[in-house]
Amino acid sequence: MDSDGQFVEWAVIDSGGAGIGPLLLAATREGLVSVVFHAGPAVREKALEQLRTRLGAEVTEAPGSVRLAEPIRQLAAYFAGELRDFDLPLDWSLTSGFNRQVLRELATGVPYGTVVGYGDLAGRVGQPGAAQAVGAAMGSNPLPVVVPCHRVVESDGGLGGFGGGLETKRALLALEGVLPQPLF
Repeated sequence: MDSDGQFVEWAVIDSGGAGIGPLLLAATREGLVSVVFHAGPAVREKALEQLRTRLGAEVTEAPGSVRLAEPIRQLAAYFAGELRDFDLPLDWSLTSGFNRQVLRELATGVPYGTVVGYGDLAGRVGQPGAAQAVGAAMGSNPLPVVVPCHRVVESDGGLGGFGGGLETKRALLALEGVLPQPLF
């Protein structure tokens, strides 16, 4: 590999008691670049191929990676209910334009334990009529949980969609105290 090439290190972690299954984390020298839900073998292979293609990167499994140590530590603390705000360098190279603008606003402007409507978030980035485009931005979020797309809901109180599945969205909102914990 030449010294200019992108190099991605990845690992799969467990979400602990959060009940959302394994997560694939990937990081570049810039920071955390990808979080993927339900990271079983098939999902993992697809995610790694997308990273290779979209970043032109060599991907290497590296569970002991220095790049991944802090994201792994902070996610474990979040799932244990001990961390409310992530403080991680993020690599935004898998998103651009309007989607990046919306995701950055979400990352900084919607704190733990709160929710925002799709239309409200559109208004915050100066596009008040773009609720559907905000939904598309949430669906393209390469950094779920850390960039909390689970906190974006429908204005009528519905959960809205979620790339990780609605059960995962419910579990994350329950972890943050927005929804009651499921009984079973």
